Amino acid sequence: MASVKKVTPPGTPLSAEKAVPAKKAAAKKTAAQKAASKAASKRTAPAEKAAAKKAAPAEKAAAEMTAPAGKVAAKKAVPVGKAAAKKAVPVGKAAAKKAVPVGKAAAKPPAHETRTALVRRARRINRELAEVYPYAHPELDFENPFQLLVATVLSAQTTDLRVNQTTPALFAKYPTPEDLAAANPEEVEEILRPCGFFRAKTKSAIGLSKALAEDFGGEVPGRLEDLVKLPGVGRKTAFVVLGNAFGRPGITVDTHFQRLVRRWQWTAETDPDKIEAAVGALFPKSDWTDLSHHVVWHGRRICHARKPACGACPIAPLCPAYGEGETDPEKAQKLLKYEKGGFPGQRLKPPQAYLDAGGKPAPPLGAG
Repeated sequence: MASVKKVTPPGTPLSAEKAVPAKKAAAKKTAAQKAASKAASKRTAPAEKAAAKKAAPAEKAAAEMTAPAGKVAAKKAVPVGKAAAKKAVPVGKAAAKKAVPVGKAAAKPPAHETRTALVRRARRINRELAEVYPYAHPELDFENPFQLLVATVLSAQTTDLRVNQTTPALFAKYPTPEDLAAANPEEVEEILRPCGFFRAKTKSAIGLSKALAEDFGGEVPGRLEDLVKLPGVGRKTAFVVLGNAFGRPGITVDTHFQRLVRRWQWTAETDPDKIEAAVGALFPKSDWTDLSHHVVWHGRRICHARKPACGACPIAPLCPAYGEGETDPEKAQKLLKYEKGGFPGQRLKPPQAYLDAGGKPAPPLGAG
């Protein structure tokens, strides 16, 4: 009889016995895996910590670098704004300062204007003015060199009109140098009071009269070097007398003349003697006396000190200072003085040519 082999069904103690080692092996494997994982994590942890440590300073450094940069930028940004603001204000002020004298900025002649071009422009201005004022003349009333000399000395710090209104009484009482030299100073002061600075002017008038009577035989000398030796007589006064009483050319550098030649950029000098030399070099000597009249007349009638009538100026295209004054033609027309504006001139007894041109004689002192 054949033997039957026993088959142990699953789930018997034998299977359990066999399963235990398998489970143990699996557990061992799992434990080994955990250990490996733990070891790996241990190895990873330091690496990550190291990386983190490295990253932390790097980030910190980056943050520190970024923060100061931001701070610096912020610090810089504020001062830059402040600086910009600080700069902006002065620039505005500078612009404002420049904006007021726009005409002055524009008055500078072109950098390329040569000496020859300046001479041509200056002479053309004089020719234009000669056409506008063909009757230009000295605006002091006089009948002889002595009267012109005294009147010119009295015209300092006042108008020719005021002098012309004052001298008739003076010359009626003291017609010659000898008469005025012997005059009572108090009586002369009373006559000259309307001219202002009457005490100083009285001293000069009497002093030069004495010098004429004692040193020149009662005659006004016709030489510059002699005239400037007289009390109260400078180069300006001397040239007025030489040019208008003796027909000897001279440039009269009064306040009007100084103002206009600088506006026209003929010269930048401020000293009268230097202005005289600079302007004289631009013209032939024969033009000097008439040039003086043209410039002075234009300064009194149109190119005024405070508000020049640019819109009514006949030489506007030649003037580098155009725009300093009123440019509207109608408004500028209202600024004109003397015969150009329809008003009386400065002389009580002007030349006939002036009257023929429409000029009006000035009223006597005290007239309404």
